[in-house]
Amino acid sequence: MGIDSFCSLDGSDPFWDWNRTWNASSPDLTRCFQSTVLVWVPCFYLWLCAPFYFAYLKWHDLGYICMTHLNKAKTVLGFLLWIVCWADVFYSFWERGQGTARAPVFFISPTMLGITMLLATFLIQYERIKGVQSSGVMLNFWLIAFLCATVSFRSRILQTINEPTGIDVFRSTTFYIYFALLLLSLLLSCLSDQPPLFSHANPCPESGASFLSKITFWWITKLLVQGFKRPLEEKDLWCLNSEDQSQKVVPQLVRCWNHECKLLYSECKSKVSRGEKDRPPMEESEILLVKSSQNTSEPSLFLALCRTFGPYFLVSSLYKIVHDILMFVGPEILRLLIRFVNDGSAPYWQGYFYTSLLFVCTCVQTLILQRYFHVCFVTGMRLRTAIVGAVYRKALVITNAARRTSTVGEIVNLMSVDAQRFMDLITYINMIWSAPLQVILALYFLWQNLGPSVLAGVAVMVLMVPVNAVIAMKTKTYQVAQMKSKDNRIKLMNEVLNGIKVLKLYAWELAFRDKVSKIRESELRVLKKTAYLGAVSTFTWVCAPFLVALSTFAVYVMVDEKNVLDAQKAFVSLALFNILRFPLNMLPMVISSMVQASVSMKRLRVFLSHEELDEDNVNRKAIAGCDIVDGSFSWSKTDNPTLKRINVLIPEGSLVAVVGHVGSGKSSLLSALLGEMHKQDGAVSIKGSVAYVPQQAWIQNATLRENIVFGRERKESWYQSVVEACALLPDLEILPAADATEIGEKGVNLSGGQKQRVSLARAVYCDTAVYLLDDPLSAVDAHVGKHIFDKVIGPQGLLQGRTRVLVTHGLSFLPQADLILVMVDGEITETGSYLELMGRQGAFADFLRTYANTEQTEEEPGELGSFLMKGAQAQNSLSAASSAKSHLKMDTSEGDGKKARSPEAAKLTEADKAKTGRVKLSVFWEYMKAIGICLSCISIFLFLCHHVASLGSNFWLSRWTDDPVINGTQPYREMRLSIYGALGITQGVAVFCYSISVSIGGILASRYLHETMLYNVLRSPMAFFERTPSGNLVNRFSKETDTIDSVIPSIFKMFMGSMFNVLGACAVILIATPLVVIIIPPLGLLYFFVQRFYVASSRQLKRLESVSRSPVYTHFNETLLGTSVIRAFGDQQRFIHESDGRVDLNQKAYYPSIVANRWLAVRLEFVGNCIVMFAALFAVISRDNLSPGIMGLSISYALQVTASLNWLVRMSSELETNIVAVERVKEYGDTEKEAEWTLEGSKPTTGWPTAGHIEICSFGLRYRDDLELAIRNINVIIEGGEKVGIVGRTGAGKSSLTLGLFRIIEASEGEIRVDGVNIANMGLHDLRSRITIIPQDPVLFSGTLRMNLDPFDGYTDEEVWRTLELAHLKNFVSGLPDKLNHECAEGGENLSLGQRQLVCLARALLRKTKILVLDEATAAVDLETDNLIQSTIRTQFEDCTVLTIAHRLNTIMDYTRVLVLDKGQMAEFDSPASLLAKKGLFYKMAKDSGLV
Repeated sequence: MGIDSFCSLDGSDPFWDWNRTWNASSPDLTRCFQSTVLVWVPCFYLWLCAPFYFAYLKWHDLGYICMTHLNKAKTVLGFLLWIVCWADVFYSFWERGQGTARAPVFFISPTMLGITMLLATFLIQYERIKGVQSSGVMLNFWLIAFLCATVSFRSRILQTINEPTGIDVFRSTTFYIYFALLLLSLLLSCLSDQPPLFSHANPCPESGASFLSKITFWWITKLLVQGFKRPLEEKDLWCLNSEDQSQKVVPQLVRCWNHECKLLYSECKSKVSRGEKDRPPMEESEILLVKSSQNTSEPSLFLALCRTFGPYFLVSSLYKIVHDILMFVGPEILRLLIRFVNDGSAPYWQGYFYTSLLFVCTCVQTLILQRYFHVCFVTGMRLRTAIVGAVYRKALVITNAARRTSTVGEIVNLMSVDAQRFMDLITYINMIWSAPLQVILALYFLWQNLGPSVLAGVAVMVLMVPVNAVIAMKTKTYQVAQMKSKDNRIKLMNEVLNGIKVLKLYAWELAFRDKVSKIRESELRVLKKTAYLGAVSTFTWVCAPFLVALSTFAVYVMVDEKNVLDAQKAFVSLALFNILRFPLNMLPMVISSMVQASVSMKRLRVFLSHEELDEDNVNRKAIAGCDIVDGSFSWSKTDNPTLKRINVLIPEGSLVAVVGHVGSGKSSLLSALLGEMHKQDGAVSIKGSVAYVPQQAWIQNATLRENIVFGRERKESWYQSVVEACALLPDLEILPAADATEIGEKGVNLSGGQKQRVSLARAVYCDTAVYLLDDPLSAVDAHVGKHIFDKVIGPQGLLQGRTRVLVTHGLSFLPQADLILVMVDGEITETGSYLELMGRQGAFADFLRTYANTEQTEEEPGELGSFLMKGAQAQNSLSAASSAKSHLKMDTSEGDGKKARSPEAAKLTEADKAKTGRVKLSVFWEYMKAIGICLSCISIFLFLCHHVASLGSNFWLSRWTDDPVINGTQPYREMRLSIYGALGITQGVAVFCYSISVSIGGILASRYLHETMLYNVLRSPMAFFERTPSGNLVNRFSKETDTIDSVIPSIFKMFMGSMFNVLGACAVILIATPLVVIIIPPLGLLYFFVQRFYVASSRQLKRLESVSRSPVYTHFNETLLGTSVIRAFGDQQRFIHESDGRVDLNQKAYYPSIVANRWLAVRLEFVGNCIVMFAALFAVISRDNLSPGIMGLSISYALQVTASLNWLVRMSSELETNIVAVERVKEYGDTEKEAEWTLEGSKPTTGWPTAGHIEICSFGLRYRDDLELAIRNINVIIEGGEKVGIVGRTGAGKSSLTLGLFRIIEASEGEIRVDGVNIANMGLHDLRSRITIIPQDPVLFSGTLRMNLDPFDGYTDEEVWRTLELAHLKNFVSGLPDKLNHECAEGGENLSLGQRQLVCLARALLRKTKILVLDEATAAVDLETDNLIQSTIRTQFEDCTVLTIAHRLNTIMDYTRVLVLDKGQMAEFDSPASLLAKKGLFYKMAKDSGLV
């Protein structure tokens, strides 16, 4: 049975009829076609999709949706449709019964349709049960069914009008009911159902959006409207979707990565075991050697990433294939349109049909492409979350040796730069297979069009590939070099910012500025080479399509005289060449992006493969106390053991003291107990939980209370007793908001002693079984030390009954210890109680005899209570940041009135603020000025030349195709060809020149902006650094500088390119079809409005995103500094959770910004598609007076306009969001600055100060304009060579006076004269370089030891060695392999604290100025070294004026005079003996210290 008889028994109703369809002026489809194909298509679609969709819903259960009115309506409509279809079937049977025979189609089609409607109704209910709020599968089904029915609907209407007699009333009625129900179903399926039960608060509206809203990204419009009305804030953003959150994404990657590592490890094991079968058994060390030699393969991070993100990402590949195929519909329709214009007899409806087909195709293409990008960007976002999370988790477990191989700067770069590289790559990675596919398809269509002459074009392309491959390889090597320089620069900047106080006190800013600039110059040299390479590659790629077209056309017309280049051939080929341009342009970008990502991948893989601390280093299930048996430990596997032959048994609940000289391995012993060192031999066990107090306190940027409670639950009474026992109550009185005061990064607004006590309070509060205390009493003064020992550590303290291991230099505590370990050179030489050791007369007893008397004088127990009342801590060092002090002084003068505690007072650091509103034009102007106005204008002119030449060549081509054909050939083709070629070459030259000029301009600008920012930051006063978190500053020097270096110039190029493209296309379309004038202005307005509407929100989202990025890095920085503490307390999970939270907060702002991008693209491409449609439509309307050449030109330009428009807005918003980097770099130019570094007119004489005579007249200063004077009315005259001690209680203004002498804070009244010169009239460097200070915190910079002593290279090696000898470091330094060139680690971590203190002393000795200020700098050294330092100062600075801020009164008892400060005023000033006789304040303090 044929299809015709299937439709009608007598075959009178054919399936297809060309005369009724294509060739008719009013086309219509046959009845048979309508009742078969148009009915079956929607049925086939749904039955094909159903099994897959059913399986998908089964696996993706989103919850249960209760029955709603919407759902009921959908279900009822489904049943009604089923009833209507079955009514048709029953009617046909009824007719049969009446004797009217019907063709099979009348039974089969309605039956199929009815069953399909039942399936649809079932799916509607199943979706509801599985929590689907809106379904794409169903919407498409209703849409297809409706479109098919619309064709039949038109036919029935025409039939009613033309032949009203032959109408089947029943079937027509059922059809109209069916059509109405379909329309209703389609409308209902556009709506979204209510959310499933138990969905979380403030969800992203995406999950509840309807399918239409999802594919057009309509659901974000509400947020954009909000952003248009007022700047968006963090509270306006929604929660992240659960599948994008860290807690979901990171564990997946970590799992896959661990799986990779395990696979590799098991392979290696099996290799080793296979090898073992054939040879005699080996020593264990040999096995290790074999393993390492064979373990050349690395675990693959790439595979781990594929496993984690591959499945979701594959969806994007599907979208991409569909989109790539749709791309070629445009040129085909263009061919048909040109044929239509040439064929005057074709009916007009065909032209309109082609136009609407073109419009529909371009719109579908838009929606698919944007969906594709959305999937890519979301994958990129998840990838970044996963990488940041994985790096953070790894950083908490790597060994100390591994930690040393990567600096903080490098690890932060892994999170910021490298993770970003992956995000950038993900969007393009599909081009690796998509580009070749596009090229093959384009070549196929070109071959159809021009035959074998296409091969000439292909040859040109093939030649281009190796050129670009070479460029990509070179770029890779430059990339690595640039990353290296960048790491070094960030590392150095990190240190400069951490040690900025020391730089200022020593006037070393210039030396370090030069160091940074030197690294920066090498970085820029590499950038310049990259720029030249970039120019060559831009040149080849912009010229490639043109050269391809030129060679193809030339060969085509030259091969055969009869080959005529007409409009159809030329412009369809051009449209195809334009399609070719994109994959060919993208390939090098993708390749270079892949190259960068592979560099990043390698860095990440190396970091993630680092050795981890062995959990089994310490056995936590010990029976009692702690013990080490035959232990030998080193910091890394390759080092010699730092500790050897260690045997210790620490009974449970005992107090053990560890003593020894500087560098004898005391801190290492604690690290070994914590499992932080590599265990070469022996066994370590500890019973119960551990708390650890490191030698250098680690303080978080949080409130004081949070620092102490440290994530434990808050127990008020216990908290109070801990604070009291750690002598923190007086500090709480002073702090502006008591324990709610925010502590700056690294504790900048606490003094050394306060930090140490907070660190101790944290350990005590955590209430654990074992306490490891690394010299917590060194930074506090003797009395606070005694108080803390008695109340906390000692036999009667809070910790009685716990196991305590105390490293100490304080000999007075030793008699109360249950056990004393004496350490010498990494070995325990003696152990025993105090009396046992004294009885042995060994090294310990000698050591004690020498030092007992010095301590005895200090340690007579004074009236501790009265001392505490007066403010626990007489140790207010220069490191106590001025801003904290500013609060200390608020009203000490008004006695002890309670302070008003405002929330503002508690804040210290300023978070990165998001600027609001449009980026000002002045920022663009600043950038142009940084490039150079002349160079900017030249670049713009060259852009113009390039585009004029490009337009000219295409216009010339359209004239050529319109040349008349005489005897089968075109007469002027040589002339046409040569001019076409000449225009192309002009284009190439212009491209090359502008590419170079823009890149060079960009480098000039980034050099200038970085230099000025560096200078401005270094010129800022100390208060600025206390307010600004270092994360913000590092962000400016890394991320923002990277943006200015590499992102802005390329965006600038693309922005200019796409702008000229759009203008050119509009011009061509206007010339071809002037009617477009009606349409372009409204479309232009719509375009402009959409763009402004979008940019308002997009810019703010970008700002919110970059503001929320800083805390991620700040927290990461903080964690890296405190890993040992976090591990000791076992708080890794809490910190991981905190880090994840910060990343999610950052992505919460990033996600809406990528969706906003898609929202914009869909709307703009729609504008572009309208332009294409109108260009085609008006060409169809005016086909009688339009040459094919011009029409081809017009439509081929219109086809490009969509991409250019899209790119233009993308680039203009990218430009605006990235130029924010310039704005942020420039903002430090407007902050307050210090006084000038050098003043030409008032340079001091070369030897100044010659005598060291200091005169302080009515001196006063305040920390901020809105605060009281911190010190006032100080009148003192200090003769040259005098030794003056400065004493006073906390907050009395001791360090304020020294800050005033160095002009770290400027005087508010009065003056200080040195040798008769008013210091306020000098340049800061002239002043600071002529007086010397030994600060309390010993800060070293990474670099050689020599650089740390003498950064300006102003002294000879002999002088440096002599100083080292005086500072008692000569033996240590000469024992180092590199001697003076020994590399200090970041922050001097490879020297002990005491050694660092001695290096600071050596600095002072080297400068040997007439005035020396000591901020009692001997807290961290043992007594022997302390004595050495004091005697060195007495002998070496005999003829100098020495000012000492004293915390231990015994150190200044032999000084000439003592200045006693109280509440910011001078209380007493005389020789120590006279002051004691007066029985004033000094006498009281001496009495408290037990000196009288």
